[in-house]
Amino acid sequence: MSRGRFITLEGIEGAGKSTVAQLAVDWLGARGITARVTREPGGTPLAERVRKIVLERGPEAVSPQAETLLMFAARSIHVENLIRPALARGEWVICDRFTDATRAYQGYGRGLDQAWIEQLALAVHGDLQPDCTLLLDLPVAMGLSRARGRSGSAADRFEAEVEEFFERVRKGYLLIAQNDPRRVRVVDAARALPDVTEQVTRALESL
Repeated sequence: MSRGRFITLEGIEGAGKSTVAQLAVDWLGARGITARVTREPGGTPLAERVRKIVLERGPEAVSPQAETLLMFAARSIHVENLIRPALARGEWVICDRFTDATRAYQGYGRGLDQAWIEQLALAVHGDLQPDCTLLLDLPVAMGLSRARGRSGSAADRFEAEVEEFFERVRKGYLLIAQNDPRRVRVVDAARALPDVTEQVTRALESL
């Protein structure tokens, strides 16, 4: 049995990753390809418990370093218990965020050392890299309007961040895409859904 493909979806809040994930699963399923959707942080029951710690807004501060270590703790659980086994079975895995999110949010957004992040990535998932990453890009103001309209007063720790933070994150994502154009495909997520669907479909066809 051939190994499945690993597709990751990236972008700031409100970029439409959940919609694109379902679109991809449906498109692949229509072609007889078994695919599953998962997310980070989270994806397994134990990793979802770590997700709650990361995202919950509470009285106790979480430093950027602690935030990053929690992300990789959840990722390690996710990779070993879900992603690698699914790929080994020949399933395609579509993951809402992966290590590019840590590079963008904790690296560019929080200002942490990218070399340290890469050391953690190597330790946690080593040779496992996405076959394709779809970066859903849109203006920060548009993304935050969508995300905050959806979550309202229940905004998590990231959704509650200031706009300047997300500008840094978006810039980071675009630099990641610029430095790895073969893997990262930039999708204009500000466009209407039929246009986004066409862009995503072209990327899937190439796989």
